[in-house]
Amino acid sequence: MSASDRVGDPSDRARDAENVLKRLGYARVAPARREPAAEPSFWVQESGVPRRTFPVYVPAARDGVDEGIDRWMQGAQSSAQGRRAIFVVANDAAADAAWARLARAPGSTIDHEVSILVVPPEGRTPSPHFALRVVPPKEVLRVATGVVVGMFRRAQASEGASPVDFEEMLVHLKGRFGIDVPRSLGVQSDEDALFLLYQLALRDSYAPGDPGANLHLLVLKPTGPAARLPWFAA
Repeated sequence: MSASDRVGDPSDRARDAENVLKRLGYARVAPARREPAAEPSFWVQESGVPRRTFPVYVPAARDGVDEGIDRWMQGAQSSAQGRRAIFVVANDAAADAAWARLARAPGSTIDHEVSILVVPPEGRTPSPHFALRVVPPKEVLRVATGVVVGMFRRAQASEGASPVDFEEMLVHLKGRFGIDVPRSLGVQSDEDALFLLYQLALRDSYAPGDPGANLHLLVLKPTGPAARLPWFAA
């Protein structure tokens, strides 16, 4: 760790994180009525959604994010409020380490609504950003299937007024679930990611060789040859 990484008062880092979150659409608010057991550095509220408040954890040292994560996991997951958190780190390597630490926690990272915010020291690159996480390909497929099923249900409810667009699925995987789909699948482009999801969905079934048991088939109508189609081909 360089000398420049050791300096900097925690309050300065908290102020930097607060300013970054403000630019990203989060406003600082008073602590929630039911505070988690792990005391955060401050609280923010998502713009336009009054009930969606998040505790923000800024580590005392730039490389001390594990301490905040451990405290949060010990006592802050007893309510829906406590399942949300934003952890601040100084670089992408620390963000990857934080995601790996969170992956070892009980339950699903998705259920917990956790975000990792990278706020580099002043003058460092890249610019502040929410770090996406790398997950096993099977998890990408599971989440993608859930998103697509929801999109098809929306299309059916609107009688076709809301078309199904797989690019929208990728947007949800990144924005809502924080998944870096290309990195998780080991590819460079969204097109390659969709192709790999196609191959994974073909193979992933409860009964290998039985297309009727495939987890990723959609029931589009009760009977007929096109009653069930893979979501990636529908």
